[in-house]
Amino acid sequence: MLIYNPKDWFSIIFQFHKSDTFRKLAPLIAVITVYSLLVAYWEIEYLHLSSQSWVKNIPVMHNLLGFAISMLLVFRTNTAYDRWWEGRKQWGSLVNASRSFALKLDAMLDRGDVSAREFFKKMIPMYAVALKDHLQSEQTRFMLDEKEHAEFYIDVKKHIPVQIAGLMIKRVNLLYHQKKLTGEQLILINTEITTFTDVCGACERIKNTPIPYSYSAFIKKFIFIYVMTLPFGFVFSLGYYVAPMVAFVMYVLVSLELIAEEIEDPFGNDVNDLPMSKIASNIKKTIDEIL
Repeated sequence: MLIYNPKDWFSIIFQFHKSDTFRKLAPLIAVITVYSLLVAYWEIEYLHLSSQSWVKNIPVMHNLLGFAISMLLVFRTNTAYDRWWEGRKQWGSLVNASRSFALKLDAMLDRGDVSAREFFKKMIPMYAVALKDHLQSEQTRFMLDEKEHAEFYIDVKKHIPVQIAGLMIKRVNLLYHQKKLTGEQLILINTEITTFTDVCGACERIKNTPIPYSYSAFIKKFIFIYVMTLPFGFVFSLGYYVAPMVAFVMYVLVSLELIAEEIEDPFGNDVNDLPMSKIASNIKKTIDEIL
């Protein structure tokens, strides 16, 4: 995730980062500019439609459609940002649950129970790493130590976060049967373990449920038709200046759609996606300090 100072206007305005939409759209902007110039030359030099009164009413259609397309894009970007923010809230819940779980275990377990402490010291941060890789569709083997530990066995062909949560639940249940945890303590720490799987399910819901295809396709077609017809409507009021105007309008509209496409899936590796690796490393650091 790109970290920046939102109050530093000048560096933001004049800096073209590799994730900036202008870099991605530069070839398309050039094509639209040339297209608009050709349309303007064709209408002005060959058709001579400027003397026709009905031509002056063409921009009215674009004014009406401009309002409609602005409402669609506002809804599109808001929906995409809601998905991004929901993903961030879920990872925030995972951080809080991990810390709370470790604090409760630290208070409940004896200082001499090194085995249980080491188990949860490794498994709690591992869940965050596993969830990150799971959301990014990566199959990763977790090298916890140089020697084999049967209690840490993870089958990478199955749902890894669920397996890790299951191992923690089994270990907590074992501690209860060994009389190291009371029934009240077992109930008390159950909330945090449940939160782990709730966060995983919520993140999977965001990732596996994109914006409906019909809605996304309609917006793209609407933007394309709107931009391609703009030169025909404004050439007689702007002349050849219609080319930069159309190119700028296209840049704004398509950029909004590109930004929405990028942030609607917040679990990828793009610059504006959630810093899941950083969050997972912070969880590990905190759990190490607690346990």
